[in-house]
Amino acid sequence: MDQRSKNRALVRHLLLPTVFLTVALLGGVRVAAETGALLFVAPPLVTLLMATMLLSLFVRGGALRVGRWLSAERPALENVSHALVLASLFFASAQAFNSVLPEAGLLRWMLSFFVLWTLWQNQFSQFDARRLLRSLAALFGTAFLVKHVLLSSLYEPGGGWLKRLAGALLEGVTLGTLEGAPYAPATGYVSFFALALYVGGLLLLPPAPEEEGAPETKGERLLPEGDA
Repeated sequence: MDQRSKNRALVRHLLLPTVFLTVALLGGVRVAAETGALLFVAPPLVTLLMATMLLSLFVRGGALRVGRWLSAERPALENVSHALVLASLFFASAQAFNSVLPEAGLLRWMLSFFVLWTLWQNQFSQFDARRLLRSLAALFGTAFLVKHVLLSSLYEPGGGWLKRLAGALLEGVTLGTLEGAPYAPATGYVSFFALALYVGGLLLLPPAPEEEGAPETKGERLLPEGDA
């Protein structure tokens, strides 16, 4: 086995599971505003549905070839390792959504519906790996701004002009639904790092594992070379 094959195997069997499992952990981390304690929020059922739909998009777009990752022709140990990569990708996807969804209230359900509707529409769209990556960046970016920029201002103790304006506009319509958990601003930084790590893992993830000793094929990642 040459050095290039060793590096690819190291990325596939060690680096990718580590990256995705780290995202799965960080995606549920919250920092309490008053005590600074670290809290862990398990992924709700809706994020598991989102992750399933997202992985379906990966398969439809050719960014993930499950039949090449799990095959009867491969050794059992290698199949187990590949199954761990795919499982870690699934839970990382669920926790990435968990990190950008509001904790409770009407806005949580509105944003969840927006994400689900976007993923559902994409199931019937024609796209390639680059378009899929751009769509994901826009989806996660929008959700991140809504939760960690807009809603953090609404949830801020004492409130500001944005909270007063929203309260006046929504008075009698969303009574009690703009309340959120008092998390510290550090929660946003944790979420941003988790999302950046998740995107980095997607860039390293090949559609199919290379056969040992086979020549490397251009475009074997979610983002083809020259489009970074």
